[in-house]
Amino acid sequence: MKRLLIVNTLPEHDPAVAPALEALKGCAEEVQLIHAYEMKLRPCVGCNACWLITPGVCSIRDGYEELLNAYLACDAAVFLSGTALGFVDHRMKNVIDRILPLATMYIHIVDGECRHVPRYDGKLRFGLLYAGAADGAYLNRWMERVMLNLGGDSLGAYPISDAREVLACI
Repeated sequence: MKRLLIVNTLPEHDPAVAPALEALKGCAEEVQLIHAYEMKLRPCVGCNACWLITPGVCSIRDGYEELLNAYLACDAAVFLSGTALGFVDHRMKNVIDRILPLATMYIHIVDGECRHVPRYDGKLRFGLLYAGAADGAYLNRWMERVMLNLGGDSLGAYPISDAREVLACI
């Protein structure tokens, strides 16, 4: 693989981050790391401007454009996330919710299910490494459904201590 994007939604100095980054950095020719924890990313407001008014561009101007552009430039992306109540924490959920501009408002049927038509060529490939207590099977299923709706492939969801597991999927 040539280009890997790592989106870290954990504090940069969290003890779980360094070993995960070390494991991931050697698997690609080019690695881009974005520390999203420090970014002041606002939640999606559901205005649909990214579909109707400014196609592919979020109406919220808070720096998320950097992430959208990075998703399109990478071969695969891995998210580092905290957990809350057995699921990803609010930062990670916000990062995924804001990914809507990568899809169009148009729907097509794929294997008997409604799916958004992807806005851009190329297949997104996302994986998740989570720190904390969570239902791994549920997170894995969630990543599969997110990527299915975006026309991409899930690399799976793994505890952050098992960072090497996601490497087998990359």
